[in-house]
Amino acid sequence: MTAPVLGRDFRLLWSAAVSSRFGDTLRTPALALLAATLTRDPRAIAAVTVAGQLPPLLLGLLGGAYADRWERRRTMAAVDGARAVVVAALAVLVATGRAGVASLVAVAFLLAALGTLFDPASFALLPSVVPPAALPTANGRLQAGTAVAGGFLGAPLAGVLFAVAAALPFAVDALTFALAAVLVLAIPASPAPAAARPRRSVWRESWAGVRWVRRDRTLWGVTVASAGSNLAISGVMAVLVLYALTVLRVPAEAYGLFAAGVVVGGLVGALAAGRLAARFGTLPALRAVLVWQTLALAGFAVARHPLSGGLALTCFAAGTTVWNSLWSAYGQRHVPPELLGRVRAAQRVVGLVSAPVGAALAGLAGQAYGVAPVGWAAAGVFAVVTAGAWRTLRGAGSAVERRAEPVARP
Repeated sequence: MTAPVLGRDFRLLWSAAVSSRFGDTLRTPALALLAATLTRDPRAIAAVTVAGQLPPLLLGLLGGAYADRWERRRTMAAVDGARAVVVAALAVLVATGRAGVASLVAVAFLLAALGTLFDPASFALLPSVVPPAALPTANGRLQAGTAVAGGFLGAPLAGVLFAVAAALPFAVDALTFALAAVLVLAIPASPAPAAARPRRSVWRESWAGVRWVRRDRTLWGVTVASAGSNLAISGVMAVLVLYALTVLRVPAEAYGLFAAGVVVGGLVGALAAGRLAARFGTLPALRAVLVWQTLALAGFAVARHPLSGGLALTCFAAGTTVWNSLWSAYGQRHVPPELLGRVRAAQRVVGLVSAPVGAALAGLAGQAYGVAPVGWAAAGVFAVVTAGAWRTLRGAGSAVERRAEPVARP
């Protein structure tokens, strides 16, 4: 089957996303390294992490409402411009020796808060850039590009730049945000949907996305399945380094190579997402992915060797990017344009609620029983999610998704 032509506007959006992701993967480990040089108090270091996790839960719905009110291309450019200023200010503080834990907490919170507006705007912009039938492929290409920029380029380079100069990763990150803003502005403008222009309280508007998701059986099923999946994924990731070293007996010096399997799997899954949707249809492919991930996690729990454990984790990561690409495409195809930002925000908030719970439970279980049972618990959670979603995610086969299917209105 011929791959869909995605066009110049998609290439601009893709380049902006890859540039921004590259900067993110420079900044995130550099923040952790910087925090460790400023203090050895684990509470202070944890505060930086928590500051970056709170905004999506506190402000996510509000960000979705504003993403639907404002012209999305300009919104994304303005947010990236603001993030460039924030990170550049941090680079100056670090270079002059004035950075402290409080400034790291403030930067982490501000960047995450701005992200609550950027993410739904980006999600809602994509359907205006590519044809409906190309959405699974476009989402997959976006995930593939960001995986390469983050896993193969940004992450290995972050430590090197920090060693050269502590301010350098943050300076480069600011430049990538500025470049992303310029690239997004090069995309032709499209007016904000008329139905999204403010007529009532933004707080009331923000709940429209929640109500839409709750009334649409398939979108609600996907959202609940994502929340259940995040419970398991967060648990595994929270103890992954200990699991690899103690259960799979990965040598410490080879852990980076072991972790790279996640990036490789994500890249393969992202490139395959469009083909799977075209061949089988989005909803059947989503059901198959859940089965695939359950089997991969079961293989991970059984494994007691670095090679078999790494292969199982790679297969699981491939399924994760297929899932993310396909459920994004389904929402972009079935939700009215004026609600896309709020629906994305609602799904993101519900999906993220379970992540800290999964991490906390994995930490407690690992302390009490060792980390080996965490793999089995994650596989069990995925089995329950798959069983629950099997009937909900029923859908017809491809035929180019029934000619891209008209927008449903619950």
